[in-house]
Amino acid sequence: MSGLQSLRYKVNCGLHLVIQTSSLSDKNKVEFRLNRETPPFPGRLLQHDLERNYSSRQGDHISLVSSSMPAFPILQRSSEEKTLYSDRLTLERQKLTVCPIIDGEEHLRLLNFQHNFITRIQNISNLQRLIFLDLYDNQIEEISGLSTLKSLRVLLLGKNRIKKISNLENLKNLDVLDLHGNQITKIENVNHLCDLRVLNLARNLLSHVDNLNGLDSLTELNLRHNQITFVRDVDNLPCLQRLFLSFNNITSFESVSCLAESTSLSDITFDGNPIAQESWYKHTVLQNMMQLRQLDMKRITEEERRVASVVAKKEEEKKRESHKQSLLKEKKRLTINNVARKWDLQQRVANIASTQDRKDSESPPQESCQLDGGNISAFPEEAGSLDAGLSSALQGLSVTETHLVEIDGETLSLYGSGALECLDRNWSVQTAGMVTTVSFTFIEFDEIVQVLPKLKMKFPNSLHLKFRETNLVMLQQFNALAQLRRVDQLTIDPQGNPVVNFTLWKYYVLFRLSHFSMQKINGTEVTQNDMIMAERLFGILAHVASSELPQYRMISILGDARKKQFRYLLESKGKKPGIICEETSDSKRFLGENTNRATLNYTTREFYHEKLEEIKDKKKFCRLYVEDLVKEATAINMKNEALQKLWPQMFIELVRDAVIEIRSKDSYMKLCLQQITDQK
Repeated sequence: MSGLQSLRYKVNCGLHLVIQTSSLSDKNKVEFRLNRETPPFPGRLLQHDLERNYSSRQGDHISLVSSSMPAFPILQRSSEEKTLYSDRLTLERQKLTVCPIIDGEEHLRLLNFQHNFITRIQNISNLQRLIFLDLYDNQIEEISGLSTLKSLRVLLLGKNRIKKISNLENLKNLDVLDLHGNQITKIENVNHLCDLRVLNLARNLLSHVDNLNGLDSLTELNLRHNQITFVRDVDNLPCLQRLFLSFNNITSFESVSCLAESTSLSDITFDGNPIAQESWYKHTVLQNMMQLRQLDMKRITEEERRVASVVAKKEEEKKRESHKQSLLKEKKRLTINNVARKWDLQQRVANIASTQDRKDSESPPQESCQLDGGNISAFPEEAGSLDAGLSSALQGLSVTETHLVEIDGETLSLYGSGALECLDRNWSVQTAGMVTTVSFTFIEFDEIVQVLPKLKMKFPNSLHLKFRETNLVMLQQFNALAQLRRVDQLTIDPQGNPVVNFTLWKYYVLFRLSHFSMQKINGTEVTQNDMIMAERLFGILAHVASSELPQYRMISILGDARKKQFRYLLESKGKKPGIICEETSDSKRFLGENTNRATLNYTTREFYHEKLEEIKDKKKFCRLYVEDLVKEATAINMKNEALQKLWPQMFIELVRDAVIEIRSKDSYMKLCLQQITDQK
């Protein structure tokens, strides 16, 4: 060749490969470079069919003859062909099933086997000056036979049947590696290719991107049309400028967050991914990748960056708020779990205590058990260890949140006995007026009874009460609800409330709280027949209770009823708009509480014990007072008896002294005058 010849190959990713050769002795080198040119049509960066334009077709001047090895034909080229194309050989569309034996062509720089049926790379190990090897559109299943081609710079193996990247250890000068259209499932065995600038893995079976360390010269990575869900290690590629991830399964920016750490990326595509359909997609990408110049093949304007910044800030605020809400929900969940655990431990301790009390009543005194860790003779191993474990667990729970107060819309939810203290807060008028439902969970009903008066005052519009895990165990406890202002709905969860297992509990509630005209119980509408049945079942109970009640107690109850009515009328007159919404019928319902039913009340265990202590103190005081009165009366009586015995003698002496004093009239007068003078 007398002059310089140039071959241009338009390869995938928009790169034009230019190989320039010269036959002159002083220019025996092959100049290889990659030029990025701008094709005149949209989508110029990606051409997945790998359209290649060669300067000429050489297949017509080449003949293949049989050799001593029948499986491999021998390549023969005419002298004219060798002279014209001394450094390149094109065997495109020759229907080859194997690589022919190529002798006397060791000077070849470019070898093209496009569009054949070759299944294995072989018979080219002698071409050690080869720079460009094109095996596009064949049937190759394994990368092999390339270990001696240490000068190879471009390897095109697109549209084959390769399942694994392998046997590239000696190709350390590789600049372009095209493996698109194969069956590769993961990126591997490429970390040593420190000079690789273009890697094409489009249309494979990749599900993730990682293991890219060591590719320090990589500028373009094509991963279009795979099954990728997340990307890693891309931020470790210092020279990467173009990354094509179109038509994969990327659903969130978090799965490709490493891209935000890359300082070299200027061109990226996500079109065809689920993420590209999201409203926040473009703004999020631009906000996290400020260095980008093109997104999805479109140039990014300054206005788009500005809008993206504004939207991203709003999204960040929403994300922070969402994160805050998530934290609050998690804290709520953990607190409720903690309250539930403490409640469970308390119930188990109470059960052990009640069991122990029964044992104490059935056993002699010397066999008594103590819950505080003292002598335990009944089941010593089980009871002793369980009690110790429960005690330590309760101590551990005491350092964390043991109650929760939450207002959600119109519902006030209280978890744990400590939550009852919230009723003492200074609730705003608006908040208190909105609450129509109050839910109690993991709280002893006897503790709830004590705060019912506060509930009536703080939340006057509360119409619906819910009880879950509150130890409602007997019908008598429902009597305590009569002191409320109004209840339209009542929900008793079977969990933790054994009273629900009683067949007639609903009828008793309707009977005792008939003045409320209850509308629903456990979500079921109350009918007129239910009210009639309740009266039939329990009407006689109120009559018997009032008949057996002492007169002084009946008078007291009647007095209390009148006080309630009078207080209710005063409150109704002075009510504030929007806070108390009772109608005239509500007044009738409140005033309609039957006196007989009012005799059915409930006294909590604590209040009962307090009353017992008070009665004991009164008895003690009365006893001491009577004893003092008896002692005083006894002393008076003894003095009276002694006086009766001494009085005759005392009378005689008094008469005698008087006679003696007035025996001399003058002397007596002088003595009296002297006494008067001395007194002055």
